[in-house]
Amino acid sequence: MTVLSDLTRGMGTQAFRLAAASAAAFLIVSALIVGALFWQTNTLLTDHVVEELHAEAAELAREQQNLDAAALTEKISQRARVTGTGLYVLTDASGKKLAGNLPGLPAEIADSPTGGVFRYPRAGDPPGIERLGVAIPAAVGPDRHLLVGRDISEQVDFAARVKRTFLWGFGALALAAMIAGLAMGRSVLGRIEVINATSRSIMGGDLSRRIPLSGRDDELDDLSQSLNGMLDRIEQLMNGLREVSDNIAHDLKTPLNRLRNGAEAALRDPRGADAYREGLEESIEKADDLIKTFNALLLIARLEAGVVEETAERFDLGRLVHDVAELYEPVAEEQGLTLSIDTQPGIEVRANRQLIGQAVANLADNAIKYSAGMDRPLELSVVAVKACAKSGFAEICVADRGPGIEGKDRERALRRFVRLEKSRTQPGTGLGLSLVAAVARLHAGAVRLEDNDPGLRVVLTLPLAPPNS
Repeated sequence: MTVLSDLTRGMGTQAFRLAAASAAAFLIVSALIVGALFWQTNTLLTDHVVEELHAEAAELAREQQNLDAAALTEKISQRARVTGTGLYVLTDASGKKLAGNLPGLPAEIADSPTGGVFRYPRAGDPPGIERLGVAIPAAVGPDRHLLVGRDISEQVDFAARVKRTFLWGFGALALAAMIAGLAMGRSVLGRIEVINATSRSIMGGDLSRRIPLSGRDDELDDLSQSLNGMLDRIEQLMNGLREVSDNIAHDLKTPLNRLRNGAEAALRDPRGADAYREGLEESIEKADDLIKTFNALLLIARLEAGVVEETAERFDLGRLVHDVAELYEPVAEEQGLTLSIDTQPGIEVRANRQLIGQAVANLADNAIKYSAGMDRPLELSVVAVKACAKSGFAEICVADRGPGIEGKDRERALRRFVRLEKSRTQPGTGLGLSLVAAVARLHAGAVRLEDNDPGLRVVLTLPLAPPNS
């Protein structure tokens, strides 16, 4: 029952239908070609026999003009004695046989003026066995009737053998095509079942499952790789969502509690209206911080789901980085830092100018914030912002002399709401680097976190704009 079920399922697959359709088309075309060849060959053989008969009949008609009745009879007898396919019968006006190797005038063509096909018993064959011949009449006088023919039994047998071979061959081809279709159907069905099983496991909650590859590097392997890439992205998003939820609970719970406690303390303050006003002002400030956090989250979500091409423009990246970095020079000076700006002119990219500017601003703000208050020599109190072109890509590099990020934490630091232990004492939401990473992904770029020894170097790479775009 299982085998029958597998066969039924295999015959219902698209692979089997395609194989069956291809085999049917091949068989039809082959049948037409072989049929045409068979018909042409049979026609040529038939025409050749008919031409020989007409030539011989004409020859005998010419010769009989110079022969008497006895001589004609002897000539036909001589031809009849020659072993071969020639058939002859000479009769008188009454139908009596005078010479030849046929027993008499065949009944099928006795009265036909053009001759035709007939059956006859050949001497020496077992009783009841008849052979097939074709004959035409020859003009040998009013008192004589001569048929000149050929035995075509072998030709007919050859045609029958060709026809049988043709039918058996096409039957074998049809059977082979069906077997191949079933094998292909079962193979494809088996691989699709693996994909279905993996999908069911993933739907059951095991997001780590992936579709195994067969190693054949075919279309199904390409599909499996695409699906695995999609599953990797889904797992990454789900893990990110889980991490965001955890970090929201961790990082936003405290500000919300402080907001509530501040409002409650203001209500209990005996000073009355003055205390209420101070509490409301503090609540507004804290609410603004929360709104900034959620706005940053919304912007990252839009970046990850949006298309940049509609808002992309060609511009000089070096000039943009220089202009944005200049805005942070006063901030750096207030923190006792030096902001070094080194940008290469003529670096043209095609991107969203506002988003790139926001990413550069985030990097500069982070570098200044985490470098401030560090007890370092003057030469190490520098935040460097650079923009240059390397190997077909534009690079924006922002380096600081702060506490840095350990190698094991650098990939995690690019996720949303991730705040490492060294940074929890600083104000922020943990969304700065994740926004930069989202901008990079949206523009087919990348973000690298490197050791600045000491400090952190963040490198944002973007593809250069193609010439004349």
